Amino acid sequence: MSKGNRGFGSSLTEGLDDAELDASAPSESIMASRSQTLARLASGKVVTDRTEWVDPARCRPWRLHNRDLDHLDEETCRDLIDAFLSAKKQRIPAIVRKLHNDPDHDYEIIAGVRRWWTVQWLRAHHHPEYEYLVTIQHVSDEEAFRVSDIENRSRKDISDWERANEYLRALDEFYDGSQSEMAEHLKISRSWLSRLLDVARLPTELIEVFADTHDITVRVARDLKPLSGDARALALMLDEGKDIRAQRDDLGVRLSGPEVAKRLVGATVVKAKGGSGELVVPATNGKPMLRYTRSARSGLSLKVVPRSGAGVDEVLAAIRKLLTE
Repeated sequence: MSKGNRGFGSSLTEGLDDAELDASAPSESIMASRSQTLARLASGKVVTDRTEWVDPARCRPWRLHNRDLDHLDEETCRDLIDAFLSAKKQRIPAIVRKLHNDPDHDYEIIAGVRRWWTVQWLRAHHHPEYEYLVTIQHVSDEEAFRVSDIENRSRKDISDWERANEYLRALDEFYDGSQSEMAEHLKISRSWLSRLLDVARLPTELIEVFADTHDITVRVARDLKPLSGDARALALMLDEGKDIRAQRDDLGVRLSGPEVAKRLVGATVVKAKGGSGELVVPATNGKPMLRYTRSARSGLSLKVVPRSGAGVDEVLAAIRKLLTE
C-alpha cells in the first residue's frame, strides 16, 4: 500500500538514511552508506558484492521475505512502475543470494520483492527489455533477515501488518522466542518490538473484520489487544464485527482501520442496568471499571468503580480515551 506505515517506520528509522528508494537516482554517498551498513551487518561474512542484471523469472522471494504478495498489483506498485519507466531502468539493486538446488531459479530475493514484481509487470506489459538489478551476497538465514530489515526499515510502503508478521516468524526461528534478544540484535527498543508483534498476535476473528489487513496498524492493535484477551469483551467486539462486515458486503461501506477499531472498542461499552443513562467501561477482567454520562450541558461526568480489579494505568488510559473521543 503506497501510503504504508508511517508511525512505526519513522520511529525505527531515526538515524538511518531516509532516501526514497528507486524514486530517483541515488547519490554515491547513499549507495556507499547502504553497502557499508549491509557489510557491517553481515559481520564480515559477505564474501561477494557482485551486482548484475538478471532475468526476474530466475528469481524467487525468500521464504521469510516481508512482502504480502497478494497485495502487490499495478496500483500498489505504481510509484515504482513510473520511476522505472522514467529512468528507463531499475536504479537501486535488490539483494539476493545464490541458490544451488533449485533447477527453476538461480537466486532468492532477500530484499527487493516489490522491485522484482515491478520488473516482471513491465516485461509483461510491452517492456521485455527490462531486467532485474541485483546484488549477490552470501549470508545465513538470520543475517538475511537482518539485511532485509535494514534494507526495508526506512520504506514507508511496508505496512505494520507485513513487518509484524515478518518479525513474528523471525522471533521463533532465530531468537527462540526471546523478544529481548531480538530487540538487541535489531537495535530497536523492546517496547516498540512488543507493540509491533501485537499486530500479528490479534485473534484471527478480529483480523477478518478489517477490509484490508494493511489497515491494522500498531495504533489499532494497541486499542484492541487489551480487550481481545477478555472473553466477554472479545465476544462483544466479534458481534459488532459481524455488523461491520455485513455493511461492507451488502452496502459497500468500507471503514478505515481506525474507524473499525473505534466501533469494536465502543461495542465493549454497555448501558448500565436500570436505564439510568450511565454507560459502563469494563476493565480487561470484564468487571465495570468506569461509569460515565455525557451531555452538551454538563459535559463528561465520570465515576471510578471501586474494587474493579483494574490498575491505575488501565483506569487512566480509559479516562484519557474518553476525553479524546
